[in-house]
Amino acid sequence: MSPRTNKPHEIVERALGLSRADGCVVIADEQSTANLRWAGNALTTNGVTRGRTLTVIATVDGKEGTASGVVSRSAVTADELEPLVRAAEAAARGAAPAEDAQPLVSGVAVAPDFTDAPEETSSAVFADFAPALGEAFARARAGGRELYGFANHEMTSSYVGTSTGLRLRHDQPNGTLELNAKSPDRTRSAWAGRSTRDFKDVDPAALDAELAVRLGWAERRIELPAGRYETLLPPTAVADLLIYQMWSASGRDAAEGRTVFSKPGGGTRIGEKLTDLPLTLRSDPNEPGLESLPFVLAHSSGGDASVFDNGLPLAPTEWVAGGELRNLITSRFTAGLTGLPLAPAVDNLVLDGGEDRSLDEMIASTERGLLLTCLWYIREVDPASLLLTGLTRDGVYLVENGEVTGEVNNFRFNESPVGLLGRVTEAGRTERTLPREWSDWFTRAAMPPVRVPDFNMSSVSRGV
Repeated sequence: MSPRTNKPHEIVERALGLSRADGCVVIADEQSTANLRWAGNALTTNGVTRGRTLTVIATVDGKEGTASGVVSRSAVTADELEPLVRAAEAAARGAAPAEDAQPLVSGVAVAPDFTDAPEETSSAVFADFAPALGEAFARARAGGRELYGFANHEMTSSYVGTSTGLRLRHDQPNGTLELNAKSPDRTRSAWAGRSTRDFKDVDPAALDAELAVRLGWAERRIELPAGRYETLLPPTAVADLLIYQMWSASGRDAAEGRTVFSKPGGGTRIGEKLTDLPLTLRSDPNEPGLESLPFVLAHSSGGDASVFDNGLPLAPTEWVAGGELRNLITSRFTAGLTGLPLAPAVDNLVLDGGEDRSLDEMIASTERGLLLTCLWYIREVDPASLLLTGLTRDGVYLVENGEVTGEVNNFRFNESPVGLLGRVTEAGRTERTLPREWSDWFTRAAMPPVRVPDFNMSSVSRGV
């Protein structure tokens, strides 16, 4: 048999049947992708790919504790399936007892669609988008703009089976669109991005119109020095900062005194106010438009993720509620270790609780400040304060008396998202957004634009 002739659920069942370990988890991920790329107002490439990855997690109970072994391989054939299972078992027998060992998740959870074929994407996902993009090319050409970018759509069907009887399955669509508009001499550039499940809610004409306005703003160039400026951050920039904050919100690391969420003298900062605004940072696997995995899917252990938690149900979780830190990320093991509530990571992030004001309305009420487009090349400087550094990109604009009056140079910034939350004076209307810096890893986010009175532009950058 080829890796594509057996259905994923059959592969999972056969691997479980071959297992001789004390416990076994098998994950089959079936993925298909479709993409379009364009440059200079013309399509350049398109394609569709498919693949499968199989992960076997074996657990072995010994006198000193339970050990685990994990092996993942792509395109596994029938002849390779038993060697893969044996390799995972051998890895478990050769490993020291696993620090995060817990009983495998049990119960009677059997997904009704577990035996169904995986969902797949294809070029048909662009049936309405591609013609609309062609019309946007024509408008851009007539307006003296060049459009560059790409659209990518993925569908991942994940099947999880365990020796304790769990049979779970989840289909995850994931679409991203990034669009750059450039002036013919390439001296001006503007960017817009969107996250989508199916490309039915993406309007290339509206994006092109937005970019045309920004290129118009950039016709006047203003040089500004480094310094602290009142700054409007759009949802995409807010998402990039708060996603990194979430990735850094390990309950164990905080309890052990290693992060910005550690309390001086011991413990964590859960219960402390992070901002005076009534903001709530939350995740929910059933969030409309941002639906994500409703159960833990861990291909390896590390930090606050554990292979022993595979199949554990995920629930709506408030990380910050009414401005107060409520939860940090934990597995069953680290929750027990630290005494913190169990709160596994969820694959989406929403910040709400701001005012019902658009970014345009916030611009109109700005006497003098900067308007960012997006951030990139974000790196951590100091985990104790979660100080990050990075660059602005594709447009920083000067706002004067409620109007954008020109484009200024780019900057390097130094900011902590936790410290920034404490200084935000206004948050607008929450909307779905694409985090530009982290779009290869995290796309399901909804954020408001925010106003920071003293955003730290630490130096001038001559990049784009």
